[in-house]
Amino acid sequence: MTDEKDHPKGLYEFFEKDPEKADQEFFGRKTNRDRRGFLKGAGLATMGAMIGTAIPFHRNMPAGFIPAAFADQHALTGKDGLTLLNDRPVNAETPPHLLDDPITPTARHFIRNNGVPPEGVDVESWTLTVDGLVDKPMKMTIADLKSNFENHTMALTLECGGNGRAAFDPPAKGNQWTLGAVACSEWTGVKLKDVLNAAGVKDNAVYTAHVGADSHLSGNPDKLPISRGMPIAKAMTDNILIAWAQNGGPIHPNNGAPLRLVVPGWPGSVSHKWLERIYLRDIVHDGPKMTGTSYRVPNRPVAPGEKVDKKDFVIIERMPVKSLITSPQTGSGSSREVEVRGHAWSGDRKVARVDISHDFGVTWQEAELDNPVNDGAWQNWRAKVAFPQAGYYEVWARATDDAGEQQPFAIAWNPKGYLNNTMHRVALTVN
Repeated sequence: MTDEKDHPKGLYEFFEKDPEKADQEFFGRKTNRDRRGFLKGAGLATMGAMIGTAIPFHRNMPAGFIPAAFADQHALTGKDGLTLLNDRPVNAETPPHLLDDPITPTARHFIRNNGVPPEGVDVESWTLTVDGLVDKPMKMTIADLKSNFENHTMALTLECGGNGRAAFDPPAKGNQWTLGAVACSEWTGVKLKDVLNAAGVKDNAVYTAHVGADSHLSGNPDKLPISRGMPIAKAMTDNILIAWAQNGGPIHPNNGAPLRLVVPGWPGSVSHKWLERIYLRDIVHDGPKMTGTSYRVPNRPVAPGEKVDKKDFVIIERMPVKSLITSPQTGSGSSREVEVRGHAWSGDRKVARVDISHDFGVTWQEAELDNPVNDGAWQNWRAKVAFPQAGYYEVWARATDDAGEQQPFAIAWNPKGYLNNTMHRVALTVN
């Protein structure tokens, strides 16, 4: 029988090192075929002891299942205050009040994985291949990238295309992100356009394709968990990095160490992590999560719950205008006067203004809005709000970009739950 002393670092390590033994000892099975069998008494007792309480529905636990209590401990090592939404693959968001920093600390950058991250990464031997429709295919180490191209450090905003999905009604399938699948860290690397220019982009190249070292959840080495791309015109813009550092230090393992793309303003899925290869194609890339309805929305407004034919979906490119209130925290108490602050961003555009309301949208006051520190960074804003008397208030934030696009009050529903950019609201009790 297994004992807690046999796996002091928790169940994750035990299952990773010897999944068959772990499954047999904890679940009382010799194979995974019986996916609803009983836990053995000792295994159940040990698991319950490690959690600190009984597991009433243990009979329903599938083979190889690890309680989220342990997944949280393992998956979020090096992170601070994130909310774990899924442990396989790991997906975790940051509560808005923990995103108050102008530049997002590495420990508070959200995680969005599609597969299993690589283990035992050797930075010195890691290579990036650039091939396909190029004149000079290249294979480079990270040291080659650092020495052969100009290095840049830029603050760049990344947001998951499904950020805000939890607010959709009827619900949309997928990770139920609320507000915190967004961040703006400082990234250091080389510009993608410089690397592509060195390789020589052929005239018939129209799209990039990205490949990482993460493995498919099925364990099949022949399957990729995700492989997305972007039009060549986008790839040649000035603020896309092939990055090896985050906030002046190593990239967090769950944020793509040791090498990743950072493509601000477009869905985070384009910013491939654990980057090993970029190849150029003469068609729109058709890798995993590029076809069907993945990271696509209907080509027209649709009614909530409406069925939409797959042929009527189009690829998401730029993300919409959006703002986030990071202080004060929703549900907190407040004095009669408070500083409200947060961030705003709008795909490839600049935010022109942010307005605040504390009377349910009847009146608005313009917030002080900073310019982005560089192209691709979010913009920080703040406003002093005075409440006329004690009571319950909501503070709303509404951003407008330089093309006149403004955040809506009501959600624009779509079947996959993408691009929710409704106004952020926080609740306050004024004393």
